[in-house]
Amino acid sequence: MATEGDMLLSTENVTDFLSAGEAGRSINVPGLVAIIIFYLLILGIGLWAAWRKKGTEETAEDVMLAGRDIGIFVGCLTMTATWVGGGYINGSAEAVFTSGLIWCQAPFGYAISLTLGGLFFARKMRDARYVTMLDPLQNVFGQRWGAMLYLPALAGETLWSAAILSALGSTLAVILDLSNNVSIIVSAAIAVVYTLFGGLYSVAYTDVVQLFCIFIGLWLAIPFALMHEAVGSLSLNETDWLGSISEDTPWVWGEWTDFAVLLIFGGIPWQVYFQRVLSARSSKQAQMLSFVGSFGCFFMAIPACIIGAIAKATDWEKTDYTKDVTQKDQAKLILPLVMQYLTPQWVAFFGLGAVSAAVMSSADSSVLSASSMFSNNIYKNVFRQSASDRELVWVMRITVLVVAGISTVIAIKGNSIYELFYLCGDFVYVMLFPQLTLAVHAPNYVNTYGSISGYVLGFILRILGGEKVLGIPAVIKYPFYIDNVQYFPFR
Repeated sequence: MATEGDMLLSTENVTDFLSAGEAGRSINVPGLVAIIIFYLLILGIGLWAAWRKKGTEETAEDVMLAGRDIGIFVGCLTMTATWVGGGYINGSAEAVFTSGLIWCQAPFGYAISLTLGGLFFARKMRDARYVTMLDPLQNVFGQRWGAMLYLPALAGETLWSAAILSALGSTLAVILDLSNNVSIIVSAAIAVVYTLFGGLYSVAYTDVVQLFCIFIGLWLAIPFALMHEAVGSLSLNETDWLGSISEDTPWVWGEWTDFAVLLIFGGIPWQVYFQRVLSARSSKQAQMLSFVGSFGCFFMAIPACIIGAIAKATDWEKTDYTKDVTQKDQAKLILPLVMQYLTPQWVAFFGLGAVSAAVMSSADSSVLSASSMFSNNIYKNVFRQSASDRELVWVMRITVLVVAGISTVIAIKGNSIYELFYLCGDFVYVMLFPQLTLAVHAPNYVNTYGSISGYVLGFILRILGGEKVLGIPAVIKYPFYIDNVQYFPFR
């Protein structure tokens, strides 16, 4: 769900940032109080949503899909909030700052992805009353092989959660001087608590509040940042925030196209999307959620892109920040840096709430999605077909704890989370999207042997194209292979 230009912040970046003299400052107490109040608000709303269903018979489908009773208003907002995560807003600002708007592909890619999902997948999946994205795969390719297709989905969801939790830790470190590890653990714990008690009900209702917090927090920061004396003109004649692809390197369009198609089609085979689609009251409403979510994703990226442009127009030597923001490890921090150094302190706290909201709105969804697939498609379909609803609910709750725990550990210990997540998103696109498309639209023309062949062949061809994250050189060198980079859209 992200391109290299949409990469987030990493734990080691914050370590470098703090070790450069910033760690000596004391914790920002007013900011800490503000973030505690915000966290208590989100926790309260999540527990309230769970309490609303207290006394009703709780089935596994109720927890996973909110009883297929998500209304149009809440559904549209939770669909948007799921995509607009910490990486989305941080990555969009970073991409505009470093490369220009033309390389900020995530907003456009995800918007088109949701539109295509609504046109070609939402109605068919909802009409079939599937519970998870893996259901059509297991129906067509068999229970056991369909379970194997869970692996790339699990890896993607887990690393996605780890990446955005680490992004929040980085932001808190910049603005509050709060320990990176503490912020990650507390944020994960709060998201887990209300997800455990309320399932998709709690996730959906907290998403509504979180989305409003993102919207208000980011837009509030923009006018104050623009008025800062260090910020110059945003005119394209003075600040090239649009970016370009040089006429001397036209082959770069191949790489740009590769990432664009990766976002558009690779953004479809994710359980976080289909969990919203399948929770809708009707197939028509499922399509509506996709279309409105498409607009919402595009619209919510606008303030983040503006913040990236403001950072590009800023003479950082006139601010209190002493590091070179053009360096890769500093550019990843650009959104919290704008809030910290170009806006008043109270505005920065609102912006921090926006980033926190964005992170939790995505982390809780990813954890619940991975747990739902394991409970329904692995535990029930493969190991215990006679499992009761109560048993499935408890299996899902235990899996929520396990997935959240793994994501938290990776977020704290990992130094290349975002590269790993990018790689998982890459493999989800290459290996899972073709399988899901054929299982949904051409089930009579595919079988298990073909699925296995396509799965293995897709993996081999992708690896042979080379992968710098894993240190694998390119064996197959496609056209426009220059300086160890595949500019041909080989994915």
